[in-house]
Amino acid sequence: MDTKYDFGNIEDRAIVYVRPVNVEDLPEDMREQVGDLTTLYAVHSTEGERLALVRDRKLAFLLARQNNMEPVTVH
Repeated sequence: MDTKYDFGNIEDRAIVYVRPVNVEDLPEDMREQVGDLTTLYAVHSTEGERLALVRDRKLAFLLARQNNMEPVTVH
């Protein structure tokens, strides 16, 4: 169990935070676009800026990784 593993240079990947968002907390014009969903998932930068809003957690993580970002969950 003392085998070293090369994780690569994780400093090259920006950390982003993924968190659930209640649709009822969104502006009305956004609520009209989501149909019958009650929860969406937001991807935020470390500075708190919302970068994306998607339909599910899996898609949020996929989106982040496709854009060379390291997603982590926050509650």
